[in-house]
Amino acid sequence: MSKILEKSLRDARKEDALTMGTKQVLNSLNNSKLIVLSRSVKKETLEQIESGAKKEKIPLVNFQGTSVALGRLCGLQFRISTISFTSIDDASIKSILKDTEAEEKNE
Repeated sequence: MSKILEKSLRDARKEDALTMGTKQVLNSLNNSKLIVLSRSVKKETLEQIESGAKKEKIPLVNFQGTSVALGRLCGLQFRISTISFTSIDDASIKSILKDTEAEEKNE
């Protein structure tokens, strides 16, 4: 699990710079800077988000845990399958993407 992603999620939650939930993320794609998807996302929903993100040129991160793990990572007691950052700097996006790519290669 990327420590940079974890820190960015906690910071963004404190600053109220996150959109949580699949429907909310789909509705706010134009305001998103980075989208994090858990393994729990249904295939048809995943395809909708991926196509929308591709149109808007928003990077996607495939979180290797479940929606329960993603919720806990945000410090919440419920499941979250999709999160989008509405405010995050480019350096953090690049380092998160680099970390998750390295994790995927190691698996």
